[in-house]
Amino acid sequence: MPVDPLRDASGVDEPRILIVGLGLIGGSLAAALKAAGFGGEIVACDPDADEIERGIGMGVIDAGGGELATLVPGSSLIVLAVPVLAMESVMRELAPLLDEQVLTDVGSTKMAIRRAAERVFGALPARFVLGHPIAGSEKTGVAASNADLYRRHKVILTPEPDTDRDAMARVRALWNACAADVLEMDVERHDQVLARTSHLPHLLAFSLVDTLARQDERLDIFRYAAGGFRDFTRIAGSDPVMWRDIFIANRDAVLSALDDFEAGVTRLRSAVAAGDGDRLLATFDRASHARHYFDTLLNQTRYQAMEQRNVRYRVSPGGNVSGAIRVPGDKSISHRSIMLGALAEGVTQVQGFLEGEDSLATLQAFREMGVAIEGPHQGRVTIHGVGMHGLKKPAGSLYVGNSGTAMRLFTGLLAGQAFDTELTGDASLTKRPMDRVAKPLRQMGAVIDTAEGGRPPLRIQGGQSLKGIDYDMPMASAQVKSCLLLAGLYAEGETRVREPAPTRDHTERMLNGFGYPVGREGDVAWLNGGGRLSAGPIDVPSDISSATFFLVAAAITPDSDLVLEHVGINPTRIGVINILKAMGADIELLDEHEVGGEPVSNLRIRYAPLRGIDIPVDQVPLAIDEFPALFIAAANAEGTTRLRGAEELRVKESDRLQAMADGLGVLGVANTLYADGIDIVGRLEGEGSDGPSYAGGHIDSLGDHRIAMAFTVAGLRASGEIVIDDCANVATSFPDFVGLACRVGLGVNEEGA
Repeated sequence: MPVDPLRDASGVDEPRILIVGLGLIGGSLAAALKAAGFGGEIVACDPDADEIERGIGMGVIDAGGGELATLVPGSSLIVLAVPVLAMESVMRELAPLLDEQVLTDVGSTKMAIRRAAERVFGALPARFVLGHPIAGSEKTGVAASNADLYRRHKVILTPEPDTDRDAMARVRALWNACAADVLEMDVERHDQVLARTSHLPHLLAFSLVDTLARQDERLDIFRYAAGGFRDFTRIAGSDPVMWRDIFIANRDAVLSALDDFEAGVTRLRSAVAAGDGDRLLATFDRASHARHYFDTLLNQTRYQAMEQRNVRYRVSPGGNVSGAIRVPGDKSISHRSIMLGALAEGVTQVQGFLEGEDSLATLQAFREMGVAIEGPHQGRVTIHGVGMHGLKKPAGSLYVGNSGTAMRLFTGLLAGQAFDTELTGDASLTKRPMDRVAKPLRQMGAVIDTAEGGRPPLRIQGGQSLKGIDYDMPMASAQVKSCLLLAGLYAEGETRVREPAPTRDHTERMLNGFGYPVGREGDVAWLNGGGRLSAGPIDVPSDISSATFFLVAAAITPDSDLVLEHVGINPTRIGVINILKAMGADIELLDEHEVGGEPVSNLRIRYAPLRGIDIPVDQVPLAIDEFPALFIAAANAEGTTRLRGAEELRVKESDRLQAMADGLGVLGVANTLYADGIDIVGRLEGEGSDGPSYAGGHIDSLGDHRIAMAFTVAGLRASGEIVIDDCANVATSFPDFVGLACRVGLGVNEEGA
């Protein structure tokens, strides 16, 4: 009989839940359900009568006892919360008593429990959902029950292909009621991951405390122990029986994790003995930044895919734009500064580095290949280069987040290494085509495997002999050109790349800056393999792609006057300035100069009425990433703006032509979509330019950072609120976008959903 919804606020539709094993984990589950407003009955089975009595007295459970036979009938969902090695005996006692109950567990190892279920039932029952809450305490017993123990903690479910869907939904509802984040992964993968992230740290803590406790000076050691010792060894106070069972049940995965750890300790011991400060720095810095970097992955919604949490922007209509700001460093140059600095001989100092998630992923990838990197600290990074052939094989896949630039450039660079690598990224990146780099690299002799449709992950076999090629790119792409030039560093002979239209030339400029000659004549760039890179300082200018959103904001808002400082104005990147000027924008370049071979300037933009234009085809490759923002300018211009030759927009983080057309349609902006472009109808001729240009509405950014930021800017001329979903990826390219937007006069709030 289902629970009366009028008296149940938890969302758990169970008349009675039986918890077998009333310790910290089982007791906390019961307490959390009670706190969530669960209206059904919670009973417990435990051989310790005092624990049952204590649980009833605390109000954690409603009833209980020591015999399953009296408690299973009438229970609709049963939770096994006993030690791992006790699971099988409990299942044997349960087997003849079960009817249609849903069964789940909280064990820290899943393969051992699955095998036990197979021995008892013949196969894992379809209504048995294996689970593991990643939460706990060194305290034990029902007296330590904590209703908040699972709040914002992960619970991993490991369903089989034939697991009953209704059972799965009911177990998921159970943990959702506890405010836990419910994730899924394979049983085997679960045990491997937990052996390294949970079981190994507990083993080390037990070992360290036991080792020190047996020494003569143990009293002084413990008396003067600092906070780090207390923090690390706290978990050595955990339940010894439970952890004995875990280590035995997950023996193979724990031994594998211990082997890896012992190898790492051996390397550190060798570095300490030799006084090798560089090797110590590389290890410590890699570990320190891995800890900070992977903090950003602990908030993901799927454990394996590492997808971003949802973030929503709520944009108030209207606003003004004024002041002076400096937007973050150029992402393209930030990526390349790390890549070339790592391959250079000597120490490279970088200033203005973009501390966005994509750039940090590139930093982390090189740390995992043995490069010592200090920072970033307020945009400053120090790279201890290892030379052209000094990279080491990473322990696992290299994760590059949401960055197509990083993946394509890495593919060329790694094609020339002596070791195998795998490149992977977030869910958005795994949908993007990579054959455009894989195919020409294969012509050079690289061996690269892709997923279906030429998409990530990419598996690159090392140790190949690359040969230079003469390659005509079928479409203009700085990423493809840069990929082939980086592979050409390791190729025999000359690598020549011909582009059908000009693209950004940061790679060529930076290679020359590192002392590696790159030739350029007309539409062809070339280099010879076998050279070397010499370290040098790099000052990363502000990213014109990031500046574009504020250029457009000022261009469409009456009475605006804004200065954007230290912006890169590389001739291959200024399409957005050329297009806005052609539309009538008032843009002034101030204090033009060069920094490290890259031209920079302060940009001042004041409001002036815009007019629709036919965007020149030769400007399209120079502004390919800036079009989402330019479409907002077009929506505020008088007349129609027409774009053609921009099919590249179809294969960015989203289909940006379709996404922008859909979003503009939501706001009421008339547009016509084409295979390679769009017509956007702005204000009618003679229509007042001071009032709103369109309505508000609800926009899906499709996880594309540029779509999200473009429609944020659109709020300046909207008549109503604009709500934009799926904005978490803005952090990949523009940290603190919301803060800067508010500073210059936009009204936008970030909400977690």
